[in-house]
Amino acid sequence: MTETNRPIRSFVLRAGRMTAGQERGWSVGFPKFGLTAASGLLNWESGWETRGRRIVEIGFGMGDSLLTMAESAPDDRFLGIEVHTPGVGRLLGQTLERELQNVRVYAEDAMIVLDECIPKGSVDILQIFFPDPWHKKRHHKRRLIQPAFVAKAAALLATHGRLHIATDWMPYAEDMLSVLQAEPTLRNTSEAGQYAPRPSWRPETKFERRGTKLGHGVWDLVFEKRDA
Repeated sequence: MTETNRPIRSFVLRAGRMTAGQERGWSVGFPKFGLTAASGLLNWESGWETRGRRIVEIGFGMGDSLLTMAESAPDDRFLGIEVHTPGVGRLLGQTLERELQNVRVYAEDAMIVLDECIPKGSVDILQIFFPDPWHKKRHHKRRLIQPAFVAKAAALLATHGRLHIATDWMPYAEDMLSVLQAEPTLRNTSEAGQYAPRPSWRPETKFERRGTKLGHGVWDLVFEKRDA
């Protein structure tokens, strides 16, 4: 497969050693809270004890934001998608330690999960915090937030469901804003051409705090699914 024809992935796979807690997350937590693409289409009404909002986070890293949100909103259903092995292990380990019952995890490429597992029109919030900006111009084609992906994501949203993205890279924020505004099924929750104020309910991650100390700005984009 040539570089030009390489499919977009939602991740860059990085290996890493796991702690004892992360190992326990995999061995004990994944059988309880893990999902696989091989199982087919997800049924939001089975497997969760709650019936709150259906929230999907793509690329949750070490799971900081997802854990905080799940703990503060126990009636909502949280679905995380991540391929970084230590991150998945940590999220699952912390889910066990905090005795959370509203978290489920796919340890697979988000593009496969979105295509094969998430029912269309079923997601209340789809969040992507700090996706890889692929800084070099020749690598921009690898960015996740592109028209085809946004159309796919929008199709998964319920009416008035929201796509929430945050980045600390201004050029990527500008590109995202342009791509999102071009998607006819979505509308900006802020005024046209404007970024959203940082929502108070979005947890600040270690990554974000580190960037803030370095003087980086953070831009939130929140778009809503229009009425059919």
